[in-house]
Amino acid sequence: MTRNRDISWDFYRTFLSVLSDGSLSAAARELGITQPTAGRHIGALEEAVGFPLFIRSPHGLMPTEAALALRPYAENLAATTAALMRAASGEVGKIEGTVRISASDIIGVEMLPPIIAAMQEVHPRLEIELSLSDTLEDLLRREADIAIRMTEPQQDAIVMRYIGNFRLGFHATRDYLARAGAPKSMEDLNHHRMVGFDRKTPFIRAAIQRMRSLDPDIPDIEEISFEIRADSNLAQLAMIRASAGIGVCQIGLARKDPRLVQVLPKVDIPLHTWVAMHENLKTSPRCRAVFSALVEGLKGHLKETDPGAPPKRR
Repeated sequence: MTRNRDISWDFYRTFLSVLSDGSLSAAARELGITQPTAGRHIGALEEAVGFPLFIRSPHGLMPTEAALALRPYAENLAATTAALMRAASGEVGKIEGTVRISASDIIGVEMLPPIIAAMQEVHPRLEIELSLSDTLEDLLRREADIAIRMTEPQQDAIVMRYIGNFRLGFHATRDYLARAGAPKSMEDLNHHRMVGFDRKTPFIRAAIQRMRSLDPDIPDIEEISFEIRADSNLAQLAMIRASAGIGVCQIGLARKDPRLVQVLPKVDIPLHTWVAMHENLKTSPRCRAVFSALVEGLKGHLKETDPGAPPKRR
């Protein structure tokens, strides 16, 4: 009959060690305690359960029937304690499973591949789904787990980190400029083939509005007539790289391509970028890991490709 239900785990741990090793001295060495302490643990446990647990023999301490009956319960307790320790150390909830990332096509193709590859080197059981679109997927409805956005998230219950200003500028290839000449002013763009957007995305609208609010003297880019139009920023970049005309792309991306040259460098269109996820996903190890890797990777990309970008929002 149990006399005391409040029994220290240390007593059970010592009990299992004595069962395994057959002596107090061996159990004490295994647990890093003194032999008298091990003896006190066994004595306290015997007093708590109301039965002797070991008898002395020429071969060491032998378990009684009470000890053998207690053993599976003590082993279950040991397993539960080990699981709790793994959870506390982060081993439980290993970083595995699927995380869905929403991003624009230009970020998904030009920036994310090395970041994702590095993540999966560290976490090989991690699976990534990329939803590449310039539409704003709803994080509250879990259309995506994590979103990379060029407009500041306005929804409640969203965790977000500001990445930086992925500045946009006008660019063309050296071949195109050799043929058509370089524009000296915004008005000169009327004499060039222009590559631009068909329908303005929320990102483009926000960038244009912010640019005009910072400097009203900058001409309105909405008035430019585009001879080649595409909703996809990636398609626009491909057309610029093919020498089809002058278009807008990220200054940092263009600097990585020796074929491209920035024209009208005073026209600097801010494109502020955030990484965001629903606050409930903070408890998900895989979402936390991906969120942190995206923040670190995108900040590193911006620092490497456009070190002149303002580090903070203006």
